[in-house]
Amino acid sequence: MNMKEYFENTTGRGVLATAANDGTVDTAIYSAPHVLEDGVVAFIMRDRLSHRNVQENPHANFLFSEGGSTSHGVRLFLKKIKEETDAATIKSLMRRHLTPEEDQARGPTFLVSFAVEKVLPIIGDDPAKIPFC
Repeated sequence: MNMKEYFENTTGRGVLATAANDGTVDTAIYSAPHVLEDGVVAFIMRDRLSHRNVQENPHANFLFSEGGSTSHGVRLFLKKIKEETDAATIKSLMRRHLTPEEDQARGPTFLVSFAVEKVLPIIGDDPAKIPFC
């Protein structure tokens, strides 16, 4: 199984951790990332704290816990590489479908792409426990 198949076929909960330039850390619940053809992972973000943090500090960490398990999942160490605002691209990736009014009320959307710098299991550092690679 590769990373794209893993995130498309595994249910669970994700937490994205970001930090501002001054080191103030934030965590937020996020859906599984979109895994693009080149192994880059992307998140659709609104203009909120996590998005503002990656404008200042490109490093982030995504923890994914499988199906409510506390011992199965992965940690992705990420570095922002690009951001886009193309509405058609973002709409094609959205998993939650909102009415145009609901979408507009939530504010602008950004597709933020990250290089995956390191992958670790949710607990420890044994690469054999990573469900893909």
